[in-house]
Amino acid sequence: MDQPRQRILIVDDMPTNIRILGEALRKDHAVSIATNGEQALAALAGDTPPDLVLLDVMMPGMDGFEVCRRIKADAAVKDIPVIFVTSLDEAVDEERGLSLGAVDYIAKPFSLPVVLARVRNHLELARKNRMLERLALVDGLTEVANRRGLDEALDREWRRASREESSLGVLLCDNDHF
Repeated sequence: MDQPRQRILIVDDMPTNIRILGEALRKDHAVSIATNGEQALAALAGDTPPDLVLLDVMMPGMDGFEVCRRIKADAAVKDIPVIFVTSLDEAVDEERGLSLGAVDYIAKPFSLPVVLARVRNHLELARKNRMLERLALVDGLTEVANRRGLDEALDREWRRASREESSLGVLLCDNDHF
């Protein structure tokens, strides 16, 4: 069975960069674009968020560092890998981007084969991380949350019930001789 094409969001205000990256990535991926931070965050909030974000730092309005900070602060999309592709090539800028949660930092002018290799590697790493998380939280036979999954869900719901000052009920079922 064929897997759906992985989605990549390119966020850059320079049409030339969008065109170069878009043409190279469209061969193997579904590509969408945003030309500023607000559009990027709106695309991430949609029904089908991207699997990876290529993000410029220097854009009008909200810069890429702020976009990355907001992505990593949002539980729904925080695990989406962000790769900065930017003309800021100082070590302090790279350290800032990586400290905000980006998985990689590529300085412009970039080598297209290097960008493609890094995108491929980070998409594969993210896919394996999702698989590992699923294996850690879901029973392979029943497809139901295992003990670790139950513990995480119970902790999350306990905190929610405490915040909302509401009740919490738990039902435990045991199926012997399954």
